[in-house]
Amino acid sequence: MQITRSSIATVKGPVDWFTGDVYIDSVAAAPAPSRVTANLVHFMPGARTHWHRHPLGQTVFVTEGVGLCQRRGGPVEVIRPGDRVLFEAGEEHWHGAAPNRLMVHLAINEGDADHDVVHWLTPVTDEEYAAAPLTDG
Repeated sequence: MQITRSSIATVKGPVDWFTGDVYIDSVAAAPAPSRVTANLVHFMPGARTHWHRHPLGQTVFVTEGVGLCQRRGGPVEVIRPGDRVLFEAGEEHWHGAAPNRLMVHLAINEGDADHDVVHWLTPVTDEEYAAAPLTDG
């Protein structure tokens, strides 16, 4: 057993990965041979990821607020606390907060044999984001 006291600072999400204000807390980054990582990601209202894909997929578990997610070619979906979203391996997608609500989720990923966890693509445009259904808060 290993206990790690919280000493890692919250970091601001990079602008080449996110639109808007996003803050990330590392939850798990196990040493090799494990390839699992987990981050608690805080999206302020209107903030979102860029389009991206994960070589081995991603699970997102919503803990707070109201969020949005979309896979390439699919509808924008509303997600709420307790919702678990599985993005299949290689599936292009984005996720983030609703325009009027923050959203926090736990993102769980596994690196591939080269330890790649994510491949970042283009920003989600304002028009793509605006296609989201209205949320009731």
